[in-house]
Amino acid sequence: MIPISEKRAWRAKGVSPLSPTQPTLPAQLQPSAVLIVDRSDESRDVLRTALEHRGLRVFEATDAADGLALARRHRPDLIVLDLEISPTSDDDSAPADLATLAQGEETPLVLLGSARRRTTAPAGQVVAKPYHYRPLILKIEQLLRRK
Repeated sequence: MIPISEKRAWRAKGVSPLSPTQPTLPAQLQPSAVLIVDRSDESRDVLRTALEHRGLRVFEATDAADGLALARRHRPDLIVLDLEISPTSDDDSAPADLATLAQGEETPLVLLGSARRRTTAPAGQVVAKPYHYRPLILKIEQLLRRK
């Protein structure tokens, strides 16, 4: 049994804690993967739990720079990006770079917040805040089916 604190540390790095007896599936048989980039621990926890219950793999980042690194490493099938991520990050271009990567890879992008609040909002499906999780999860499932 893996301690909960260790599982959370792995999730923060975007790694799924598999037990040694659980084999890794070939890439074509892997469930769809979703990257959540949101500074709110609570939002990430609720969304991750709901998506994992639906059989999806979930990677998490608290800022756009970490999200960009995870997106390059894991090539998620969909990215959820909070438009209100830390404005004081070292790399202000990271949200735009993440959106550009998503567009280049033809990865659906779900934006949480108001695109009107930013002058350089990336292209994607905007889900206005405050939002309810059920419609958000349905939107994610719909976009994954299209892909």
